[in-house]
Amino acid sequence: MKRICLICVVSLSLGGCSQLPSGFQAFINGPADVAGEATGSDVVRPKPRPASFAPLPSENAVTVEDFDTTSSAERTAASATADANTEEDLGQTIATLGSPATPGFWLETPLVSQRRPGRVVAVENGESVLVELIPVDGPAGAGSHLSLAALRLLGVGLTGLHELLVFGR
Repeated sequence: MKRICLICVVSLSLGGCSQLPSGFQAFINGPADVAGEATGSDVVRPKPRPASFAPLPSENAVTVEDFDTTSSAERTAASATADANTEEDLGQTIATLGSPATPGFWLETPLVSQRRPGRVVAVENGESVLVELIPVDGPAGAGSHLSLAALRLLGVGLTGLHELLVFGR
């Protein structure tokens, strides 16, 4: 009899876990009230994609070529060398492949505090590519994520850790 009562109490206790107080809802769901309405300026809305971005990969994308939707003209433009006199040395980072579903030439890195144009150089072979530098939270040595298209142009392979020199333009 004691076991049956204990099982009932535990079941009832766990059953209520899906109904959290509103304070916990805000913590889990972000800055919105329980009804899903915005709570003011705390809400971060997605920014529209610039027209210069390559198209998104199709839902059926499987191969590297399927995911890399950049055009040959975009690859040529990203391969152009920058004027070293107008660049700011932002430091070094270790990068891995970022989301292959996000098209274009970009580096998500804690080395910048706002979006800006830049250039990365692969230490292992000296190849460089022009990218958009996108800030992410973390200490400067936390590591970075590089786009599929940029990794392909650098010629360093899609897997592993790659040491990059990062320059702001």
